[in-house]
Amino acid sequence: MSIASDTTPKIEFVTPLAGLTEHKSFELDALDEDGVFYTLKSTSDPDLRLVLADPMPFYPDYTPVIDGSTAEAIQLTNEDDGAVLAVVNMAQGAEKATMNLLAPIVVNPKAHRAAQAVLYGEDHPLDAPLKPGNGG
Repeated sequence: MSIASDTTPKIEFVTPLAGLTEHKSFELDALDEDGVFYTLKSTSDPDLRLVLADPMPFYPDYTPVIDGSTAEAIQLTNEDDGAVLAVVNMAQGAEKATMNLLAPIVVNPKAHRAAQAVLYGEDHPLDAPLKPGNGG
């Protein structure tokens, strides 16, 4: 699903992101017209931003299984209404950027809710290279 919108979607996390327990409310902005890259900015601390990406252009075989309790928590009744985004780590620069495929962010833009889903029992890396067409 596309998260494109004329207005900046406000997103409430049903549980805080790991390491960001004081931040539950964010704004989600597209960084490109294709809807591949996004920023997630805390509404309580505008200096706190995460870069997110749609993993499908990079890993077309990536098919995370989102558990029912996560879907219920973000009021997601139809998987087509949701989006799965991966946190991008650019600490070592854009050329060595990675994405976290083990704990994606699941967003229900219609309900303005999100959760980080840890994919227990699935074999996905925390630091998959961010290069188009990697396969995965």
